[in-house]
Amino acid sequence: MIKHALNVTREADFAAWYQAVISEADLAEESGVRGCMVIRPWGYGIWERIQRLLDDRIKATGHENCYFPLFIPLSYFEKEAEHVDGFAKEMAVVTHHRLVQKDGKLVPDPEAKLEEPLVVRPTSETVIGAAFSRWVQSWRDLPVLINQWANVVRWEMRTRMFLRTSEFLWQEGHTAHASEAEAREETLKMLEVYRSFAEDCLAMPVVAGEKPENERFPGAVSTYSIEAMMQDGKALQAGTSHFLGTTFSSAQNIRFQNAEGELELAQTTSWGVSTRMIGGVIMVHGDDDGLRVPPRIAPWQIVIVPMLRDQPEDQAIVDYCKNLQQQLSVLSVFGEPVRALLDLRPAKAATKRWGWVKKGAPIVIEVGGRDVAGANVSVIRRDRLYREDGKLDSAIVAQAQFVDEATQMLESIQHALHSQARERMDANITRGITDFADLEKAFDGAKPGWVEVNWSKPGGAELDKVVERLKALKLTFRNVPGDAAAAEGACIFTGAPAVERILVARAY
Repeated sequence: MIKHALNVTREADFAAWYQAVISEADLAEESGVRGCMVIRPWGYGIWERIQRLLDDRIKATGHENCYFPLFIPLSYFEKEAEHVDGFAKEMAVVTHHRLVQKDGKLVPDPEAKLEEPLVVRPTSETVIGAAFSRWVQSWRDLPVLINQWANVVRWEMRTRMFLRTSEFLWQEGHTAHASEAEAREETLKMLEVYRSFAEDCLAMPVVAGEKPENERFPGAVSTYSIEAMMQDGKALQAGTSHFLGTTFSSAQNIRFQNAEGELELAQTTSWGVSTRMIGGVIMVHGDDDGLRVPPRIAPWQIVIVPMLRDQPEDQAIVDYCKNLQQQLSVLSVFGEPVRALLDLRPAKAATKRWGWVKKGAPIVIEVGGRDVAGANVSVIRRDRLYREDGKLDSAIVAQAQFVDEATQMLESIQHALHSQARERMDANITRGITDFADLEKAFDGAKPGWVEVNWSKPGGAELDKVVERLKALKLTFRNVPGDAAAAEGACIFTGAPAVERILVARAY
């Protein structure tokens, strides 16, 4: 029997395991405010890596970063009825600007009530739309391509760290275009940026496709998503891209004079991903010993742990490790310098080793007196922690050989994590179901995965009935895969001729 680093396994209690990983890997902790978390350095380091790599891709498509206020006048939301209705239950509202002492307590000063309530940013379409209306006058001002990295607040009733929090970090892109075709092209372009980023950097396989009518972003004409499969078979919406048409430009008066001198409404888009991606990384790659971080987003890719014993030879071990760190730091992998850390904290080597295993550092190197004498290192790869006999897979390798092979090893770990997740996702998508009863049966198991079915794309009241049937089974529509095979036969929900295939799953 293998004694794992965590006190709960994925098999025994997936939800408790998820919380254990967050705690034991030092990713985040409760803040004292319901639904808000303190993101610890290792967790924030992962977010910084996500931010840097994604920011480069966003800028490469022609977008510029900017920043808009955290507070948005309530009147901005009131201009767009569907949008405000979609967020009304989640809005945090500021009504006063000063506190006073009363009966020994601080309370809002009745004399300091704001003339207009301010909404704490749940998303920025309205305030950015107001800016676009000032910036855009002529077709020559288009397109406008901007992005901001910010925090947002949505007052969630049921919260879970990284997955659904009252405050979270994200990026939100917003664009305005002269034509519908150009705006739709932008929407799909950013969807592909998200898809390739998830696959290439997070090692997280996803399905990209369009959301059904009931899952659209409030006020959007079309919403697209990338969906990832967690190890418990549930889906996680990892990113969205929205074609907004003229919904917001009409409400915010974003008009421009075209080349013929006529006034037109601009066509707009918005798209975003958040710290929810870290929750996805945990649930896609984690194991019963903690987190496994793909090397491309690991704050430290290689961690060197010297095995010190308060002996005279300790300094020789430290010097040997410093030399190793220097050799590794001049190497390049994935187009960047290798990130190697020498852990000199005053703690036992075994404690540090298992700490980094739980954090998910891709490679952990241990160096003791014998390693120095033999010019070796002991190498632990986080993607394959144990040998077949259940013992820790710590391979003794010549230092020179390890340095020569370090970048290939990191590339191998990145590839291995993606391959494992891809195989699991592909093996757990069921196709060929032709009636609703069989759909129910498919979700009887503990880890049901997803089901791809034919459907007729109903709308309105007819769609509402389908959604209610699925809701009774705790199921939701995810998206219509962009690469799905052509639909054949009848819709399993309505009996009408099918027009496309859609994914059904339980989801976070």
